[in-house]
Amino acid sequence: MKILFMGTPDFAVFTLRALVERGENVVGVVTQTDKPRGRGYELLPTPVKVYAQEHNIPVYQPKTLRGEEFAAQLAEIDPELIIVVAYGKILPVNVLEYPKHGCINVHGSLLPAYRGAAPMQRAIMDGCASTGITTMYMAEGLDTGDMLLKAELPILDEDNFESIHDKLGALGAQTMLDTLDALYAGTLVPEKQDDALANYAEKIQKSDLLLDFSLDARTLHNHIRGTSPIPLSFTHLPGGSLLKVYAARVYDEDKVHSAVPGTVVGLDGEILVACGKGTLALTEVIPEGKKRMGAADYIRGRKINLGDLLS
Repeated sequence: MKILFMGTPDFAVFTLRALVERGENVVGVVTQTDKPRGRGYELLPTPVKVYAQEHNIPVYQPKTLRGEEFAAQLAEIDPELIIVVAYGKILPVNVLEYPKHGCINVHGSLLPAYRGAAPMQRAIMDGCASTGITTMYMAEGLDTGDMLLKAELPILDEDNFESIHDKLGALGAQTMLDTLDALYAGTLVPEKQDDALANYAEKIQKSDLLLDFSLDARTLHNHIRGTSPIPLSFTHLPGGSLLKVYAARVYDEDKVHSAVPGTVVGLDGEILVACGKGTLALTEVIPEGKKRMGAADYIRGRKINLGDLLS
C-alpha cells in the first residue's frame, strides 16, 4: 500500500520510524516549512523532515494544502492511505477524500476527551489518572472522525509532559501498526464519537503558565508537570525577576496556612511555598537568565529568603 505520511514534530517521528522499520511503503512525507529558531534565527528543518531525508524519503513542504499546486503534487504521489500525526494544519476536503483507504490520524488522548492542540499537557494539568492513544479516520471537524483503535496509558505522579510525550509517542506508533494490521485484514470497525463526552484541549497560553498560589498545592503541582520541560510554569520573585519551575512536589497537602498564599515558608533544601491549601515544594528551578538548578543550590546562592512572597 502506498502511504503518504504527514507530520511535523518529534511526536510524529515515533510513528514514521515504526512504519519505515517495518518496511511499509512510505512514498513521501508532508511536513511544515522550515522555521527560524535560536538566537541567530537559523532556518531549521522539522524533526520529521530530518528523519525522512536520512532515509531517502521524498519530502514535501507546501505552504498551504489548499489550491492547485498541492492538489497536483497529491495526484502525482497518488497515495492509497494518508497517515497523519501532529501535522499542525487542517486538511481540506479534497485531501481527506483523495486516498482509497482514507486519512488515519494518531491522536494523543482517549477520544472524545481532549480534542485539540494540547491533549497530553491538558490531561496532566487536569490531574487525570490516565490518558492514551486513539487512531481515527479524519473528518472535516477537529478530531471528530470515527475512532478505530485505542490504547490506555496511566499517568504517574512523577510523570511530566516530556515523559508522557515519549511514552505516548511509542504507544501511538504501535497502535498505528495495529491499526494497519486490522486494515489489511479487513477487521477495522469504526466507532462514532459521542460529542456529549468531548472536551477541548486548548493550546497552552502564557496565562496558563503563571502560578496562582491561591490554588491548592495539588493543582499547582499538576500544572508544573504538564508544562515541564517546555514551556515551563513560572512565578515572580519580590524584585520582579522571573523564576521558572522545572519540578515540584506536594507537601502537607491538607495544611491550611496562616501565611498569605505564595509566601516562602521553608528553605530546607527545597523552596516550600504556602498555597491556598497545602504546601508546594519547588525542587528544581530556572532563575531568569540562568540554567536549570536544584532548589538547594538556588537557596545556597541566597537568592530567596523566608517570608518572600512569590507572585
